[in-house]
Amino acid sequence: MNREQKTEFVEQVRERFSSAPLVILSDWKGSTVAEMDAIRRACEPAGVHFQVVKNTLCRRAVAGTDMEGLSEHFRGNIGVFFAGDDPIAAAKLYRDQKKANDKLICRAGFFEGDILDEKGVDAVADLPSREELLSTFLRTLQEGPRQVLGVLQGPARDLLYLLKNYESKLEGTG
Repeated sequence: MNREQKTEFVEQVRERFSSAPLVILSDWKGSTVAEMDAIRRACEPAGVHFQVVKNTLCRRAVAGTDMEGLSEHFRGNIGVFFAGDDPIAAAKLYRDQKKANDKLICRAGFFEGDILDEKGVDAVADLPSREELLSTFLRTLQEGPRQVLGVLQGPARDLLYLLKNYESKLEGTG
């Protein structure tokens, strides 16, 4: 790799680091080519980009950014998971891949301005997904008007029950 290619690689990786809401650094030592290919193929539909990186070039890419704390983890065999639009889904995907391939070891992660360890990445994976949060939000929005409608319908409903009871009382004595 010549100097121009290295510079291009650093810029490309720096852009990926800055645009990804979640980044996971994973050691993959001992994995076969087929296992690595399976990981890549599993990441594509979820919008996650998996890339095996050069450590020194990645240290340059994160230098001077808020992800600079990841520099110490760039040693050995490192593959980087760059999340797409949904960081929670990416963390869940990583956890599933880690269960399927026991050779994947989480070195570090970066989410919401914080450097994470393996437990932190698992905690992100335990968060509800975007769809679950949106459905909870919609339910919360709908509950207020539903309760107001119940209160407004209460007097009319009570009057109807009163009239029905009075009608049955008249029929019983009639």
